[in-house]
Amino acid sequence: MSDTSTPVTRQQWQQLADQLRFEGRAYINGASQWAVSGETFPCISPVDGRQLAQVASCDQADAEQAVIAARQAFEQGGWSRLAPTERKRVLIRFAELIEANGDELALLETLDMGKPIAHSRAVDVPATARAIRWTAEAIDKVYGELAATPHDQIGMISREPVGVVAAIVPWNFPMIMASWKIAPALATGNSVILKPSEKSPLTAIRLAALAEEAGIPAGVFNVLPGFGHTVGKALALHMDVDCLVFTGSTNVAKQLMIYAGQSNMKRVWLEAGGKSPNIVFADAPDLKKAAAEAASAIAFNQGEVCTAGSRLLVQESIRDEFVHMVCDALKSWHPGHPLDPATTCGAIVDQAQLDRVIGYISIGQAEGAKLVQGGKRIMEDTGGLFVEPTVFDGVLNPMRIASEEIFGPVLSVIGFNSVDEAITIANDSIYGLAAAVWTSNLNTAHKVARALRAGSVWINHYDGGDMTAPFGGFKQSGNGRDKSLHAFDKYTELKATWIALD
Repeated sequence: MSDTSTPVTRQQWQQLADQLRFEGRAYINGASQWAVSGETFPCISPVDGRQLAQVASCDQADAEQAVIAARQAFEQGGWSRLAPTERKRVLIRFAELIEANGDELALLETLDMGKPIAHSRAVDVPATARAIRWTAEAIDKVYGELAATPHDQIGMISREPVGVVAAIVPWNFPMIMASWKIAPALATGNSVILKPSEKSPLTAIRLAALAEEAGIPAGVFNVLPGFGHTVGKALALHMDVDCLVFTGSTNVAKQLMIYAGQSNMKRVWLEAGGKSPNIVFADAPDLKKAAAEAASAIAFNQGEVCTAGSRLLVQESIRDEFVHMVCDALKSWHPGHPLDPATTCGAIVDQAQLDRVIGYISIGQAEGAKLVQGGKRIMEDTGGLFVEPTVFDGVLNPMRIASEEIFGPVLSVIGFNSVDEAITIANDSIYGLAAAVWTSNLNTAHKVARALRAGSVWINHYDGGDMTAPFGGFKQSGNGRDKSLHAFDKYTELKATWIALD
């Protein structure tokens, strides 16, 4: 479904949604197919509770087929030995097709996982195409090295594709997270097996068809929908998967490391959980802007963001005033129907995640935190899964709502007095994915940024960066980096070739 003119009203989006045909089959070796077992699972929309499709529930047998196809494609060299300029050309075509089918992809994303259509169309689709295009443009500009050698020797350091890559991606940004994995993996010449979350498989399946149309050969890109404990585990334990990349929870990331050790010591690269501190000092240059971004940092994508600013650290001298400003800013993030272009906060992905969010709100109240805004499920009559953005004040860092990843729009406000106290609280977490600092003092900005144990630190804004900046975490937020030229490190092997000259 190529775009003509993008809808501008809820009614127009609904009309387009009514015309959608949902593909639920896996994509293996250039063909769509149901699972070998014949098993399927229902894909339920959190928007209204209706079933969108039956989706192939892949397991070990399907993983075996996909790995065989991926390995054969890799060894045959039609993609792995293709000139980087040619791989670039195909991947740029892939990005163009994503853009051309942007309305359809945005609808699939919204209906499948509940995010507002305005965000799916203006954020997720362009970011997916941009990641693939940027990576493609970079691949023929990455050079090998020559070692410093005596005059009668030559030492060459080159990069080679690692082989078969399994990519397991989450449900919160299905397309974007997939693009961060598959773009560098494909660009460097690997064969890829993409395992989307069972909570949001539809755009990954659609991407497979677009990849084929772009010219990616059979077997080079495969998509296996299904559950983590079946097909995900099968890929992680497979002896012929060379590299496993993952974005998701820290608990699952740890289990994948165990599987890699139990099998073939495959390379494992993980982007896991977060509990990011958003630190606001009294001398922040623009408290209104800081409050607005604190609101968006917890409410965007319904708070289902690994870098969500879920711990708001506020200097005590401005705490009461600033909490009031954040609550005011959150009024513009009231949940609404995801197909309404005016909606800024959509539905929670499924009932289990909604129960988790509501459960943590109850935990926060039981722990003694002060509920100052939100805290309730709403719009139940729609059949959808919606919860109010929620703010707790008087939170102590050891409380579960401040220390455990909720993955929902629940904000914990924690006070501090000094710079050193802010740093101590911010770093008192098993996670280290991201952080933000708001201050007019250049020395404070640099001191805090250097002291924070986080992979990304933003000064006087939240969630900055683009494809040129690496993304990943410290501590139990994972290892390796997505985006930027550093992403190529995960998908290549370094080879040293030493030549003795006569």
